Amino acid sequence: MLGTVNLPEFTLGALLIVLLPGPNSMYVLSVAARKGVRRGYRAALGVLLGDTVLLTLTAAGAASLMGRSPGLFDVVKYLGAAYLAWLGVGMIRAAVQAVRRLGKTAATADGAPGAEAVAGDGAVLAGTAMATETAETATETATEPTPTTQQQQPNAAERSPLRRALIVSLLNPKAILFDLAFLSQFVSPHAVHPVAAFFLLSMIVQIFSVSYLSALILGGDRLAARFRRRRRLTASLTGGVGSLFLGFAVKLATASLG
Repeated sequence: MLGTVNLPEFTLGALLIVLLPGPNSMYVLSVAARKGVRRGYRAALGVLLGDTVLLTLTAAGAASLMGRSPGLFDVVKYLGAAYLAWLGVGMIRAAVQAVRRLGKTAATADGAPGAEAVAGDGAVLAGTAMATETAETATETATEPTPTTQQQQPNAAERSPLRRALIVSLLNPKAILFDLAFLSQFVSPHAVHPVAAFFLLSMIVQIFSVSYLSALILGGDRLAARFRRRRRLTASLTGGVGSLFLGFAVKLATASLG
């Protein structure tokens, strides 16, 4: 069938692989839980675009080139590890700041439970949102932005989850090598059109990815309301995800071609 072999075994293996937790799925879940379905799907689109690029490179033979070039592998590996670490540190910083703001909110609420409490809630939400917007918020000033800037900021924020998910997905050389090693087992050596076989297998993987990420997004959106009522829990989870990203960064940095 289009040059593939053992398709049922591949389907089961692909499903199990997609279900394994990783930086891509964790990032999509965290965005959906804090920002909602729309932003979650933007992050998922970035993951799917990155996966499509990697699968295309695999079919084109780029994985073989990287496998024969340890220097190229190391460059991509360390770039990916550095980016994951940057995201992780940003999330942990956001969690710490959210907890501090929560403490200040509790203190001021005792004296003025009205407007100050509302302002405190806004501060906590702002701290949590920094988990995925550290780079943008780092450039903010104390002055009020102009109307033009206010109109431009939502568009930049909307693109941020997609862009960051795409970078996380692309800066993972092990994914390219894994795609080659796994997919090649199910492409017949006698296939007349091996690219078509790779395309079919890639489509199966992407279907599973879309389904899984959609489940994470919808589940994260349902949890978002509860998290907003539990500010400290939200900050703790943000810090936990940041710690996971640091772990992913260490794992990627210590990866080898073998």
